Amino acid sequence: MMDGLGEGPLICWLGDDFTGSAAVMEVLAFAGLPAVLFTDVPEPALARRFAGARGVGIATTLRSEGPEEMRRQIAAPLRWLEGLGAPILHYKICSTFDSAPEVGSIGCAIEAALEVRPAVAVPMLTAAPGMRRYQAFGSLFAGLPEGVFRLDRHPVMARHPVTPMAEADLLRHLARQTALPGGLISLEDLAAGAEARVEALLAAGVRIISVDNMDAGTEAAAGRLIWGQRGRMGLVVGSQGVEYALVRHWQEAGLLPVAAEVPSAGAVAQIVAVSGSVSPVTKAQLDWAGGHGFALLDFDAAAVCGGEAALQQEEARLVRAALEAAGRGQSPLIHSAAGPDDPAVARFRAALAETGIAMGEANRRIGTALGRILDAVLRGTGLRRAVISGGDTSGHGMRALGLQALVALAPTIPGAALCRAHGAGAHDGLEIALKGGQMGSEDYFGWIRAGGGTR
Repeated sequence: MMDGLGEGPLICWLGDDFTGSAAVMEVLAFAGLPAVLFTDVPEPALARRFAGARGVGIATTLRSEGPEEMRRQIAAPLRWLEGLGAPILHYKICSTFDSAPEVGSIGCAIEAALEVRPAVAVPMLTAAPGMRRYQAFGSLFAGLPEGVFRLDRHPVMARHPVTPMAEADLLRHLARQTALPGGLISLEDLAAGAEARVEALLAAGVRIISVDNMDAGTEAAAGRLIWGQRGRMGLVVGSQGVEYALVRHWQEAGLLPVAAEVPSAGAVAQIVAVSGSVSPVTKAQLDWAGGHGFALLDFDAAAVCGGEAALQQEEARLVRAALEAAGRGQSPLIHSAAGPDDPAVARFRAALAETGIAMGEANRRIGTALGRILDAVLRGTGLRRAVISGGDTSGHGMRALGLQALVALAPTIPGAALCRAHGAGAHDGLEIALKGGQMGSEDYFGWIRAGGGTR
């Protein structure tokens, strides 16, 4: 495809979780810009397989780490991405700004990223209107099937088990994580042309510039601002809203033609899915799946707080149950909880309190265990399409499968595409979707079974 954007990588990103990292890749790929997501700094031979990519990303589990561990892990992948020479280096965060001073600190990440790519200031674009994420005068709003909510009143985010959101004003929330001064490009500023406001903020010493985004017009204006300032603000923080904004600007500026619609990957009779999400959105999806050919199998998350033998026994039990379900023609769906009010959540929290295991470590164990179960069921059934639900679960699960790279295959809802995975082991070529807990339609698991595709 010919475009007016030259050659080589346009944007490189480091994602703080796997589902969001894959969402960036799909925005670029479905706009006609080849993109790849690696699960770690790739070996040279693997990197060469994707030498023509215009977007290159690395997924991490930084969102579930404390500041000290974030600083330890972030430098190497950022330096590798920086070495690719893309004009924009993007630290990718969740579109609901999941973060806190003690876990997944976005402020800490910005400070560390500035050491790799210095910039006079860092644009921050969190909202993505196509995903029903909106920012107005600095405050973030997010949509659910029942409506749009300010983040501190959001039924999911206000009671998030790890990073509950008590403040919708993102700069106020971020001020608890970094001393870097922040400023706002508001809807009024975007309507007036934001250049003068940018200069005023820089003159005042602002280092983080939060950008409002409500609709197609403000999205294009935000993309124009980020692309136009890339020479001195080449480090950007935000959700996949960054890529949506850039693509919209490039298309409106005539630099990138509108791509053809990507079709479904085709239906299969069965898939395998695992879920570590406690979101009410995921609960509704589990309820739908249970009535449409999926076998719902409960994973006892409290087992990760016991000894290794107990966890192995729980994994073996679920593998047997999943293989039996697949033999009956069902699609196994192993899950740790059916929403936040599932009694399993209370049992898990009680086990955490009794053993003193940190939440981040427990989440790592859950994700890895679900990944091992998924690995065994895929091998035992020969099925070649899977879903991992839950941002943290996706990262640990992907690594347990030995997968090293993803490319987008077919769209579903924005941010949860069906992908093709690459790796050196048995799962090379696996079709897999990574879904954040708050993402997807009620029939999402069925949509993946049907092969995705726009509808």
